[in-house]
Amino acid sequence: MTAVKQIQASARAQVGKGAARAVRRQGLTPAVIYGAGEAPQAIALNANQTRLMIYAGHFLTTIFEIDVDGKKTRVIPRDYQLDPVKDTPLHVDFLRVAAGQTIKVQVPVHVVGQESSPGLKSGGTMQIVEHTVEIDVAPESIPEFLEVSVAGLEVGDTLHSNDIKLPAGVSLTSRDNLTLVTILPPTVEAEPEAAAEPEAAKA
Repeated sequence: MTAVKQIQASARAQVGKGAARAVRRQGLTPAVIYGAGEAPQAIALNANQTRLMIYAGHFLTTIFEIDVDGKKTRVIPRDYQLDPVKDTPLHVDFLRVAAGQTIKVQVPVHVVGQESSPGLKSGGTMQIVEHTVEIDVAPESIPEFLEVSVAGLEVGDTLHSNDIKLPAGVSLTSRDNLTLVTILPPTVEAEPEAAAEPEAAKA
């Protein structure tokens, strides 16, 4: 389950590219809170704190409570933009979340059971086709990851999204039978070319 984290922010009176650049010059990251039938709210976040939160991982599946001048709003990040050169955050979009609603999020898939796969023990290779799946879930119940096991799989066997054991309250929205993992045959090295026939001994 995702823990709720706190963020301090300030309201932004001006919007637009020029205003966003001015905010960044102050060491802040422009952001917006939208959704839940309310008007979008432009805010500014501490740029260093925002960068740390993004690079800490699980940013897009973490619930935050943003305090804007004393008013707290529960949100989940929906998107963010990074400077292509400096990797600093340029903008963040937050979606308001309310009790009783569900949202769609991408969560990582962790593969376990490699030590119990006959196909891998015989030299096969595990190919991970999809690293994440999309689920529909209440914001407070977002799992950090979902597990799928390759225990017992032979060469040529495949696991699909329908093989994931889902926690209560979680449903898949990814397309049915999405291929996640395949056990490939051992790689066969090419046979070395036959050595050239020695020249016949001269008479």
